[in-house]
Amino acid sequence: MASGIKDKVAILGMGCSRFGERWNDNAEDLMVEAFVEAIADAGIDKSRIEAAWLGTGIEEQHVGKSAVPLSTGLRLPNIPVTRVENYCASGTEAFRGAVYAVASGACDVALALGVEKLKDTGYGGLPQRNRGSVNDLFWANASAPGSFAQLATAYRAKHGVSAIDLKRAIAHVSVKSHANGAKNPKAHLRNIITEETVMNAPIIAEPLGLYDCCGVSDGAACAIVTTPEIARALGKADILSVKALQLAVSNGFEAQYNGWDGSHFVTTRVAAQRAYKEAGITRPRDQLSLIEVHDCFSVTELVTMEDLFISAEGQAVTDVMDGFYDADGTMPCQIDGGLKCFGHPIGASGLRMIYEMYLQLLGRAGERQRAKEPSLCLTHNLGGFPHQNVCALSIIGRLGV
Repeated sequence: MASGIKDKVAILGMGCSRFGERWNDNAEDLMVEAFVEAIADAGIDKSRIEAAWLGTGIEEQHVGKSAVPLSTGLRLPNIPVTRVENYCASGTEAFRGAVYAVASGACDVALALGVEKLKDTGYGGLPQRNRGSVNDLFWANASAPGSFAQLATAYRAKHGVSAIDLKRAIAHVSVKSHANGAKNPKAHLRNIITEETVMNAPIIAEPLGLYDCCGVSDGAACAIVTTPEIARALGKADILSVKALQLAVSNGFEAQYNGWDGSHFVTTRVAAQRAYKEAGITRPRDQLSLIEVHDCFSVTELVTMEDLFISAEGQAVTDVMDGFYDADGTMPCQIDGGLKCFGHPIGASGLRMIYEMYLQLLGRAGERQRAKEPSLCLTHNLGGFPHQNVCALSIIGRLGV
């Protein structure tokens, strides 16, 4: 009987590049920037790393299809290196590979790194690429803003929320994230905005305006993982362990049958239930301290609060407006600024989220450090569209908690 991975893997060190328009750097430069911080934080020589995973979403644009750029860019010692891609969950997928390798006993120390170099492509949004003939049939003429705008209208219709109330709630999400991102030196966008600015911004796809959409960015993030026993032997006193790591992928239900009403994410609900069971969490609203979720659009964050069973169904608008998810609220969401302020270099986002939770748990987040000591922290990635997607969840905390 499978017992899960709770407390079987410790995070030895993490690093994160500055996110932004990194015109003078290539993907390898960003990898090195994140890795140098991670290896110094881990306090080991890179010869200790026995396997590595590289997460990147649109590899044709920068690193190519193999994992060789990670191996050569970091001069790894002829170890197995695997490139993974799973839409916007690619960074967490790389983390999953490294964590599972250590949990299985296949290696003692493993590396996960996510990177994306998108600004050089010239696209205002994500570069277009073929996803295969079947997906082309499902996603004909689809756009990310259009699809998530449909999520907003479906949520509004299901729960009887007025258009103006939903618009104000998602504006609050963006204002909150920008206030947090302004305190983060590694964020791409560090400008404070007002609700009035968000409400009056040009509409991209009704009801989503310019400030309801995250941007495109360049960046990398990195994690080095090992067993708690090895971490302790290396002198780590405050050991952070992985409590749960779950992935759920659409099985066609949302797009091909009439059972889904378009107002929520099926995969997030499935992954959340599995992750809470693995971590031993029965009351997520009370037990979680901090969360980072996939705020590709402000409405995605709002809906995800219910899909994670933190806000009651139909109550996320109220919780958001009451400040429950603000930096000084009960459960801060995107305390680092989120995708909204970091942008979304696909392969890096999941590991960037874990990096922030890692810093917060160790009390190293500087100006944005949560005053109340965090206990359990969750990260959430969502790749694809509402009707066909990948959801990845991680939960980390102190060993034994």
